[in-house]
Amino acid sequence: MLQQTQVPRVLPKYSVFLERFPTPAACAAASVSDVVREWAGLGYNRRAVNLHRTALAVVERHGGSLPADLDALLALPGVGPYTARAVLAFAFERDVGLVESNTARVLARSRGRHLSPREAQEAADALVPPGRGWTWNQAMIDLGATVCRRRDPRCGVCPIRPQCRWDGSADPAWPATRQSTFSGSDRQGRGRLVEAMRRRPVPMERLAEAAGWPDDEERAVRAAESLVADGLAREDDGLLRLP
Repeated sequence: MLQQTQVPRVLPKYSVFLERFPTPAACAAASVSDVVREWAGLGYNRRAVNLHRTALAVVERHGGSLPADLDALLALPGVGPYTARAVLAFAFERDVGLVESNTARVLARSRGRHLSPREAQEAADALVPPGRGWTWNQAMIDLGATVCRRRDPRCGVCPIRPQCRWDGSADPAWPATRQSTFSGSDRQGRGRLVEAMRRRPVPMERLAEAAGWPDDEERAVRAAESLVADGLAREDDGLLRLP
């Protein structure tokens, strides 16, 4: 839920979601449409579909419990390197390093040069004190978020300042990727269609209206087709509905 969604939006949804789906088995037993409905307000609805697919895989392959193995986690739908290692570090307290925007910035600046993803991951893993993976990763994320900030870093209070090689000039940290504009985008239209389907199936002849593009029916049809392709919708008897 926290991937590309701010904490204030996630907190109230998180508890409600876990009440509805307290275990992978409970999520797997529900329909994907039920999961998408509970995801309302969080955006990036494809994550809800992947979450349901992961729940199914966990039940089928791992007896209903998340595996404590990196390769097995990476094989789950929608689970990438960061998420897999976050599960290992925070759920299983394994000694693996996490590389996300905050920790990557700390690692690159402390070495005074740009790090490739592989270099950053190797550096993150090597720094974890034995038996302290959970605490260490929490500290690294907080260090990047509150001290080694992208803008206006607080170098004067940084605990690793004596070892840091960054001189404050050209920033070697990974450049932040600029998110595309949401307003007027295809993503906005897709979101409107999903929100409309949460209430009731949408007649195919009203796709443009539901997507917010009343004068662009072709674009609305393309958006609907992309939702079907992503497993977020299905067409049935002239209606676009949740899967």
